[in-house]
Amino acid sequence: MSTFSKRDAKIYNKFRTIFQWVTCNIFFGAYIKLMYNYHVEGKENIPDEDKFIVAANHISGRDPFLLPFALDLPIAFMAKEELFEKFFSRLLMDFCGAFAVRRDKVEVSTIKTALNIKNTKWMLGLFPQGTRDSSDRIEKISKGFASFAKATKTGILPVAIIGSDKKPKWPFSSNLTIKIGKMIPYSDNIDDMMQQWCNVISDLTGKEYVLE
Repeated sequence: MSTFSKRDAKIYNKFRTIFQWVTCNIFFGAYIKLMYNYHVEGKENIPDEDKFIVAANHISGRDPFLLPFALDLPIAFMAKEELFEKFFSRLLMDFCGAFAVRRDKVEVSTIKTALNIKNTKWMLGLFPQGTRDSSDRIEKISKGFASFAKATKTGILPVAIIGSDKKPKWPFSSNLTIKIGKMIPYSDNIDDMMQQWCNVISDLTGKEYVLE
């Protein structure tokens, strides 16, 4: 699995950029536009030139494909290593630029991959909740995403996903909204960056942030 945990900058090439764009914008995007009342708010908050980490709440398996489509950016997501065990899942993860991580431990290879991504045209994508949570609370937040921001010296773009956990049976029968918050500047204070992200996501989603 180490092949998919440490990723060189060179693998984020034109092929994977095009593959992710076609997968997320053509195939997945067509489904989203057909089945949901789909809206994106706050695109003006996306920096034009700066590198940043995309950090979003996580409520469904659609989210890693939804964000590159909504933000119109190539995003390399961390994915649990189990997704790389089966052939077709591994192929999709690989070609879409994802890389494997262990849930119980942040390895040196993961940090190196994050640094390598910074030297490409891709953005690093993270879900601070670690796993899907469609409850009415923002809780159990890992500090890992803020640690990556500190390690890579990049700001955090908070993104709220609302409605992707709904499974519409008919076209336009469910609402799906992406709200992009203002950039959280890079800081050496990991706790402060995490707190800012939690507050922004709570405000954008209307969910209660529960401090542990």
